[in-house]
Amino acid sequence: MLPTSVNYTATDRIRDIIEDNWKILFVLNRFKIPFGSGNRTVGNVCEKNNIDCPTFLAVINLINDRNYNGQTIHLPTLVDYLREAHSYILDFFLPAIRDTLIRGVHQPKSDNTAIHIIKFFDEYMDEVRNHMAFEDNTVFPYIDQLQKGVKHPGFHIKDFASKHTSMTSKLDELKDIFLQHYSIPNTPILSKALSDITLCGEDLISHCEIEDRLLIPAVERLERMNHAKIKADKDITHESASYISLYESLSEREKDIIKLVAHGLSNKEIACRLCLSFHTITTYRKNLSTKLNIHSSAALTIFAILHNIIDPKEIELK
Repeated sequence: MLPTSVNYTATDRIRDIIEDNWKILFVLNRFKIPFGSGNRTVGNVCEKNNIDCPTFLAVINLINDRNYNGQTIHLPTLVDYLREAHSYILDFFLPAIRDTLIRGVHQPKSDNTAIHIIKFFDEYMDEVRNHMAFEDNTVFPYIDQLQKGVKHPGFHIKDFASKHTSMTSKLDELKDIFLQHYSIPNTPILSKALSDITLCGEDLISHCEIEDRLLIPAVERLERMNHAKIKADKDITHESASYISLYESLSEREKDIIKLVAHGLSNKEIACRLCLSFHTITTYRKNLSTKLNIHSSAALTIFAILHNIIDPKEIELK
């Protein structure tokens, strides 16, 4: 058992984290992590399955009420995770609850109330489907375009955030109908339906918290960065624009590596810090040398300072 006051790290085993909270099984499914990975560490599993480790750690720490701050969110990884969550909830979880609920309420002594309960649940499913369709068809494509430097003038992530809800109020109403008002035999199948409704509600709350606390802040940062780039482009000459385009071509991962190089970390230390293999970091360094025509750590440090990747005060002079 892992200490409850300590954040999960890349060195923790998957099986120990699941023992802390079995709902992490949902997370593994949505990150497409296969069974049989339990004895491996988080870092090993993420590297093996091409998953951004800091994003994975942010999700599992948030779900387990641990400190999720300080992790750099890789938006493509998080959006893929959320899409998988949508598919699970819409294509499996809610339909399975509906089937169980139908079997539970259609008892020999049931009345027309059962029909209205199923209708209530069907309307709820439509609301969830519309909510997630908006994210799949509008929000996620917006984020994808934003990462390419394309800003849609008619949409801002705060527009989505202001209308974002957990979608659980109707599930609570349905549970209250059974627990307080609807006198019907408490059969095992009906009890399972209500327990699954409760679990679905908890899953939806967790899903919305991931969007509110991880996705939306990360997109807001990206929007600010894009805005700053557009503003800077208006003030620079053609010559300097050519040079800045090199900076703009860098991915967030490349900037992370440049920053760690400027801090004096070796390739091996950087690999450990970012939960990547030594070979992967070496490849990144070679690509950076080619892209920037910078071949020494000292020159890369100067580049990092000039482009505000790192504050000079953070660098220890030796």
